[in-house]
Amino acid sequence: MTTITAVTAHDVRFPTSLSMDGSDAMNKDGDYSAAYVVVHTDDPDLKGYGFTFTIGRGNDLCVEAARQRGLPLIGRSVEEAVADLGGVYRDLASDSQLRWLGPEKGVVHLAMAAAMNAMWDLAARVAQKPLWRVLADMTPEQLVDVADLRYLSDALTRDEAIALLEAQAPTRAARIRDLEARGGYPCYTTSAGWLGYSDDKLRRLLQEAVDEGYRHVKLKVGASLDDDIRRLRIAREVIGWDANLMIDANQVWDVPEAIEWMGHLAEFRPLWIEEPTSPDDVLGHAAVRAAVAPIGVATGEHGMNRVLFKQMFQAEAIDFCQLDSARLASVNEIIAVYLMAAKFGVPVCPHAGGVGLCELVQHLSIFDYVCVSGSLENRVTEFVDHLHEHFTDPCIVENGHYTLPSLPGYSAQMHDASVAEYAFPDGGYWAGRAG
Repeated sequence: MTTITAVTAHDVRFPTSLSMDGSDAMNKDGDYSAAYVVVHTDDPDLKGYGFTFTIGRGNDLCVEAARQRGLPLIGRSVEEAVADLGGVYRDLASDSQLRWLGPEKGVVHLAMAAAMNAMWDLAARVAQKPLWRVLADMTPEQLVDVADLRYLSDALTRDEAIALLEAQAPTRAARIRDLEARGGYPCYTTSAGWLGYSDDKLRRLLQEAVDEGYRHVKLKVGASLDDDIRRLRIAREVIGWDANLMIDANQVWDVPEAIEWMGHLAEFRPLWIEEPTSPDDVLGHAAVRAAVAPIGVATGEHGMNRVLFKQMFQAEAIDFCQLDSARLASVNEIIAVYLMAAKFGVPVCPHAGGVGLCELVQHLSIFDYVCVSGSLENRVTEFVDHLHEHFTDPCIVENGHYTLPSLPGYSAQMHDASVAEYAFPDGGYWAGRAG
């Protein structure tokens, strides 16, 4: 029997604020960071890796919360834990003292994501499969057993969830072959559109995106209407009117302001406006959606838990669901959101702007197509082209598609050298900055 012997958590921060990578109307100077968790076992060749994502200050709070989330894992049999990740999830979630600090939101929920992401990575390594394949090989009943369906029965019952998955089960293999034939899962790029970039850099990066085969690009908006109009005009000049252009306000508007601002930007025919207002404002999103149609409304990267998504679906508040792999409580909660999205007919286009998120969401999007939605219509996953070099199994994007991961795990492991260099505050980079 193999045993979990320790769970360590590391504060890893990258100085992305220096190049304005990740800059938007709300977050102008983020240093992309990870509360990075390693689940250690008494087999030196077997570990699990996971993380949650922040943008700098406060990452240490997530690190400590993730350490505490991981304490109940120590001493467990690896074989028993990976065979019952639903049970492991429920055990961790039942800690009433930690739960009180959320519940199921904020730092303690981010920490749950980090710990359970590491456990899913460990399970995939034990199975010697990439995570998407682990999920694709599970039966509908097994998938529903690991999903967190608490508080959802007024929107999705267990029987409905199983029926949704059973409907797609006979044709899973055909969709895997389809993804292999088309070169992977379709994605869009945000790398050209950060708000802090100059017009010349914007134009150059947009042209590079077109040359690399992207048919979907996203730009940040919301700081200045005049700047938005100028930048969107540049975008359409470069990508043309046949390509899809998405825009993201990162929560900076009140509801009336969002509606008014979008009236000025509608001429550029955006596919969606992302995070037009507070991520918790279900009725506000519904009001914006009614006012700006046929422009779609997208949100979810700050969706704190599956209950918020349930209400978004019930209120018909969004056209695109943008769940985040490190804000929801890992695969257990994410499966529940995918199932609700399928029932309500809302395409899921996961958020991936952040360190390591692209590595994770590729697995989730493949799972959605193969097992849940069975469709690529109106579905495209975010890609941001930075910091992948710090991962041992970085995502690969070619011709606007994520290629299917093939190595065991959740693609979450960082290089030891990267962790050592960018550990805060004592790693080589940050110690040097302090000096």
